[in-house]
Amino acid sequence: MEVQETRVQTDRVLTIPNILSMARLVGVPLFLWLILRPEFGGPNSDGWALLVLAFSGVSDYLDGKLARRWNQISSLGRLLDPAADRLYVLSTLVGLTWREILPIWLTALLLARELMLLVMVGVLRRHGYPPPQVNFLGKAATFNLMYAFPLLLLSDGSTWIASVAAVFGWAFAGWGTTLYWWAGVLYVVQVRRLVRADTMAD
Repeated sequence: MEVQETRVQTDRVLTIPNILSMARLVGVPLFLWLILRPEFGGPNSDGWALLVLAFSGVSDYLDGKLARRWNQISSLGRLLDPAADRLYVLSTLVGLTWREILPIWLTALLLARELMLLVMVGVLRRHGYPPPQVNFLGKAATFNLMYAFPLLLLSDGSTWIASVAAVFGWAFAGWGTTLYWWAGVLYVVQVRRLVRADTMAD
């Protein structure tokens, strides 16, 4: 009976972890609108944008923790969580690059990694494999970047707070980018092993 209850919970869609992930997805266009308002003649809304990013970081931590604690790990959650992570990274890259807070080379480096993973997902699908689950290294990379982005947004100023935020923001950005690519390379290695094993089986 206990095993059956776990299975039922796993198959549910409207769980608290999934609702948190959905809320994070809704926050993506809101964040992008807030961060780009000054570029289109609107008032500076960086404070609100930072709050949206903070909510994203907290909910990202909570949805996984609650899903495991309450036995509510679902197929939908496994799709929503990494999708929300990637969309926040991409929207933040667009916003900060547009505002000229992030240099083009760093944006290109992070987008190239995303493009590489899209190619790998396509390779897996051709061989009938689902995308591998997000590993700890990938999560650590995302956490570093999610710390880096609000700090870099906060650094867009001339106060001492902006100067301190720039130091820590670029430190997190460096660690996050390194881990992001490391996780990506491990992903490629994993895909290669699966495809090789599939080829040898044929």
